[in-house]
Amino acid sequence: MEGVNIIYIACLKEFYLATSFILTSILHLKIKAMTKPIFLLLLFFFLSVSSFADIKLPNLISDGIVLQRDTEINIWGWAEANERITLNFNSKNYRTRTDKSGKWSIILPQLKAGGPYEMIFKGQNEITIRNIMIGDVWVCSGQSNMTVPMERVKEIYSVEIASADYPEIRQYFIPTITNLNGPAKDLPPGVWKEAIPENIMDFSAIAYFFAKKIYDKHQIPIGILNTAVGGTPIEAWTSEQGFTEFPDILKTIERNKDTAFINSFKQRRPAPAPKTEPADKGLAESPKWYENDYRPKGWHPINIPGYWEDQGVKNLNGVVWYRREIEVPESMLGVPVKLFMGRIIDADFVYVNGQQVGNITYQYPPRRYVIPAGVLKQGKNIIVIRVINNGGKGGFVPDKPYFMTANDQEEVDLKGTWQYKVGEVYKPFNFGRGGGGFGFSAQNQPSALYNAMVAPMINLKIRGFLWYQGESNAGRPEPYRKLLPALITDWRNKWNNQELPFLYVQLANYMDVNYLPEESNWAELRDAQLNTLSVPNTAMAVAIDLGEWNDIHPLNKKDIGERLALGALKLSYGDDIVFSGPIYHSYSLEGNKIVLEFSNIGSGLVSNDNEKLRRFEIAGEDGKFVWAEAKIKGNTVEVWNEEIENPVQVRYAWSDNPRDANLYNKEGLPASPFRTDK
Repeated sequence: MEGVNIIYIACLKEFYLATSFILTSILHLKIKAMTKPIFLLLLFFFLSVSSFADIKLPNLISDGIVLQRDTEINIWGWAEANERITLNFNSKNYRTRTDKSGKWSIILPQLKAGGPYEMIFKGQNEITIRNIMIGDVWVCSGQSNMTVPMERVKEIYSVEIASADYPEIRQYFIPTITNLNGPAKDLPPGVWKEAIPENIMDFSAIAYFFAKKIYDKHQIPIGILNTAVGGTPIEAWTSEQGFTEFPDILKTIERNKDTAFINSFKQRRPAPAPKTEPADKGLAESPKWYENDYRPKGWHPINIPGYWEDQGVKNLNGVVWYRREIEVPESMLGVPVKLFMGRIIDADFVYVNGQQVGNITYQYPPRRYVIPAGVLKQGKNIIVIRVINNGGKGGFVPDKPYFMTANDQEEVDLKGTWQYKVGEVYKPFNFGRGGGGFGFSAQNQPSALYNAMVAPMINLKIRGFLWYQGESNAGRPEPYRKLLPALITDWRNKWNNQELPFLYVQLANYMDVNYLPEESNWAELRDAQLNTLSVPNTAMAVAIDLGEWNDIHPLNKKDIGERLALGALKLSYGDDIVFSGPIYHSYSLEGNKIVLEFSNIGSGLVSNDNEKLRRFEIAGEDGKFVWAEAKIKGNTVEVWNEEIENPVQVRYAWSDNPRDANLYNKEGLPASPFRTDK
């Protein structure tokens, strides 16, 4: 068969030469006897055959790429079967041939950090890749906290953004894409971007601060492969081969390969309703409620911030309009004005004096809008906000910024009493008989994101992994004890390197603070993450002091990125540093006290606020936890409660939001939550 392919290719080349000759003759001699159909047919064959051997590189191998130092470098691509490929790199030529399927690869010798370099590929076509750096490449994956860009945190990191001039730190962002059938051969098109002012807003905030800390220390070019998707479970990021010990998940993967099964979900979707007049009275009435000539009637007082369900509006999913009259200082006239409206659940349209100045369609981004110069006027100004909520509590998230400012100086506080009116009430959704059937999400299916957003890059040599994920698995935390180690093993297998460092973030503190001992899925998942430290060459960044009770996306991304970098500096770069806070190791009994021992104590254990230790719980033989007294004694912590004579177990920081947990080491790194009853 191989001989047939070679003969076939040779014939095509001969045909190409003959066709080229004929077409040249036609154009040169202007043969008038040639009919138009024959001419077009020859032209079609000429164009088809002339491009049959073009070299194609993976989208990842493009201008600005960072390639892994101190290891053999793998470069790969595609062309026609049995085609000769030449690569000129670093003043040397490398040659290969494609296999029967058209694949080719070239192994380059290892290089030290440096650059820029250039690669020139030659086959039937020629491709040049410029501005190549040799450094360290990190895969940064997980869910939305890994994707949060610098733009989202620009207010708190304005100094860092203004000074971002690190052209040797580069990011390749991979847009969300799924594949249920198996690994894709290539990533979607993308661009390597340098960490310079015009690009920095697009960088993953965590990945940037991680890379910057390493670069500042070692001056090594850093490549970031940003492959993360908000709201996704860990199962979506693990390959099919990674689920050998999960037979139920393998059944799901096989089921999802059935096109008829997937199409059945599309068939169940109801036909879109015919377009009618807006059901929202605020848009249906004339004038509309945001227009300047509207005169309000039937509006009621309500507070911002706050949820309307907490202010007398019961169980409403729908549209609620907010309205307020304000006067502004002269400094805000004739200049652009920044409007901060915290966070809004779920979507919003913001109008000032009848002009729309902002719109966001989902709940997580901070609302930061610009009122154009000239919109505000002397005297009375009207702000109207149309809020749309599809489920749960709707309204304005507390403990967020609500104000206007001009030139980042004078401010107008927008917290307080507004007026509201309901524009539309959504009918409860009736899934009908047999349940919903509309909830299939490809990005949440096992292996779907691995196939499309990880598999195409496994030929690229890397330094290691960053992982920030777990929120989407917190509803069922127990399987995570096996799922996270399985993902680590799977990815190391795919890259054929069992030593690759895997650095991950433990879930931050989130949701309401409970002042009594409680059971907690978030604490259980944190414990699963803690247990994963038993996997060699892993490090965990504890974040229970970096979260926000009202935001699943805490803004403090710098400390998280730098704590991940500490793990990398220790495990991957060999720096002699304290890279972790205290990690529970073992306990012993001394009378009515449980004495705890820790690893990673650094220079010693401390209370970070010089107060007595908090958030320790103790239980006797009945298993009921109560608050405990705790104190540091040398390199141990003693825990007790005078009412429990025979203590059995201890927990620390065991809640969704263990705010004020204060056990640290002297290097300023917090202890991980833990329990002793394992």
